[in-house]
Amino acid sequence: MTREEILAQLNPEQGEAASTVNGPVLVLAGAGTGKTRVITFRIAYMLASGIMPEAILGMTFTNKAAREMKDRLGALVSPALAEKVTLGTFHSFCIRLLRRECGKLGYLPGFTIADDSDQQGILKQAAGDLGCNYDGFPLAEVQSMIGRWKNKLLDPDDARRAAGNDFESTAAGVYARYQSLLEMQNSVDFDDMLLLVHRLLTGFPEVLTACRERYRYLLIDEYQDTNAAQFTIVKLLAGDEANLCVVGDDDQSIYSWRGADVGNILDFPEMFPGAKVVKLEQNYRSTNAILNTANAAIGGNARRHDKSLWSKLGSGEPPKTVRLDNAEGEANFICGMIKQIMTEQGSLSYNDFAILYRSNHLSRQLELGLRQSGIPFKLVGGQEFFKRREIKDAVAYLKLAINPRDDQSLLRILGTPPRGLAEKAVTQLKRGRASRRIPMLEQLAASEFQQAVSAKGATAARELADIYRRYQPTFAQPGGLAGKINGFLRDVGYLDGLQRVYKDLDDAMKRRENVDEFINDVAQYESSHPDCTLEAYLENYALKEENDKVDDNSENGEAVTLSTVHAAKGLEFPVVFLVAVEKGLFPHERAVEEGSLDEELRLFYVAVTRAKQQLYLLRTRERMVRGMTKPSIPSPFLALVRDTTEETPPGELLKTLSKDAMRQAFANIFDILDGKK
Repeated sequence: MTREEILAQLNPEQGEAASTVNGPVLVLAGAGTGKTRVITFRIAYMLASGIMPEAILGMTFTNKAAREMKDRLGALVSPALAEKVTLGTFHSFCIRLLRRECGKLGYLPGFTIADDSDQQGILKQAAGDLGCNYDGFPLAEVQSMIGRWKNKLLDPDDARRAAGNDFESTAAGVYARYQSLLEMQNSVDFDDMLLLVHRLLTGFPEVLTACRERYRYLLIDEYQDTNAAQFTIVKLLAGDEANLCVVGDDDQSIYSWRGADVGNILDFPEMFPGAKVVKLEQNYRSTNAILNTANAAIGGNARRHDKSLWSKLGSGEPPKTVRLDNAEGEANFICGMIKQIMTEQGSLSYNDFAILYRSNHLSRQLELGLRQSGIPFKLVGGQEFFKRREIKDAVAYLKLAINPRDDQSLLRILGTPPRGLAEKAVTQLKRGRASRRIPMLEQLAASEFQQAVSAKGATAARELADIYRRYQPTFAQPGGLAGKINGFLRDVGYLDGLQRVYKDLDDAMKRRENVDEFINDVAQYESSHPDCTLEAYLENYALKEENDKVDDNSENGEAVTLSTVHAAKGLEFPVVFLVAVEKGLFPHERAVEEGSLDEELRLFYVAVTRAKQQLYLLRTRERMVRGMTKPSIPSPFLALVRDTTEETPPGELLKTLSKDAMRQAFANIFDILDGKK
């Protein structure tokens, strides 16, 4: 294929991005503007211009994206030629370089990569060596800090100098010991790959020279997601010649919690003087009505590259904003609309629908509603709510409260969170169960077990047994179940202990939100069974668990997609429902507290631009939070898009309703007539 034939298949802006080969180029690829197409056609254009494939290095963030690029490139040129182009993730590039040059850094070629479990074990040993591995020491937070330090290219000495308080100084000391243990075991973790490659490129000029001579043309995908270490490596490789093309969209920078720095793409023209900036604004995915909403939303961010999406796909239906009574009504409305749209538009299947939410815990009621409506679904980037580990752990705690002989539940929760009851304690419990047939829970406070474990473990075991003894009669009484469960899970240390179970604060907070949503499920069950006991609820839960084991996908594999907005990036659907567009949920309350609303707004923009034809922005009048019903406040984002959306009562949208949805619709209609809306 000639260069002319390649450019003939692109629009003018795409063609400019593909044909500007020399010097720094920033391609601002808005949502749905053909980013992957531009990247692969650009490489094909370079090959058609006589550039050797071995001279081209393309880096992206996922193996899936790299494979897709290579497949598309192979279709344009030839698989054999495409194979000679280096296309892969940042980490795959780094590991190849380290395998060749690691001896310069004191590593043997056969070094291993420490996975998350390995890291936690080594970190625990490092903390123990320094006397820091005690109950309450936030090892997960230290692990996150070490990752952030490495992403900023700070070694242990740098971290110690940068420490602003005693805890950071202690964490820097643990970092130093952790790194020493890694090196002693000839291992590297994922963050080391970037840190060590930077050390190679800056400490060994011959390595940098060899890389620059080989990779004369660089192409970086999803540039808005790069962190400080990745930016520095790219700048080093580009050198003075700077034949560097970066492709991305600052409006879709949503991973600061992973270390991504939106400043890398915002400041690119200053970092690389003389850079050409090409804007891709023609969207090939969505109607203009949806794009108008997206443009209105993201226009609320002051610091961004100015661009405005447009389409040749026509105006389309304006997005609908709909207020429902509660989460149950929200789920019922969505199920009714899915069935109605599929009936009216015979060309659509379940695969054409997506339900998006800001946080994973919001999926519970949606899963329940879809299951009750007989609509198959799949979760992207998550598990079904009741199959999540933290929910199963919470249930294990509760099962043991009504059945003290449930040894399996005790073994599950004994070390969650850690209590100083290690393998020796478990062995002792199993021995007592086998020889004297004494239930494990009963053994915890017995003298023989107390003497067989450490003083710390003995105290923890006694306290756990005492809490169960105190709560067992309480749980046998009807009423107030959600409050009892919340208090029990707090007293046994499970709620506050989640941060010690999971590796970083964000993960622990999400798990805590899921447990809170589980308590909401208890409260919802209790609202229709006021005198229920824990035993009654767990019986209901057990039946629900059996239903969860049924394959939710239909025989032909069609299913509605349930996903967080983060996990949906890169996906597209004809019909999208965005739920819980409410203050405290979207934007998330932590973002409001931390003043990071700009990224929340970019996340909202990503959600809007997943829709191709129809978009529904849903909110409720009230929502259950930690077992209590509280009034909901509309998200401030809705005010930004008010002029581009239509606020519509659910009764005007749903023509054929289930009984529950019918009640919901009439409730809203009566509110309108009464002037309450």
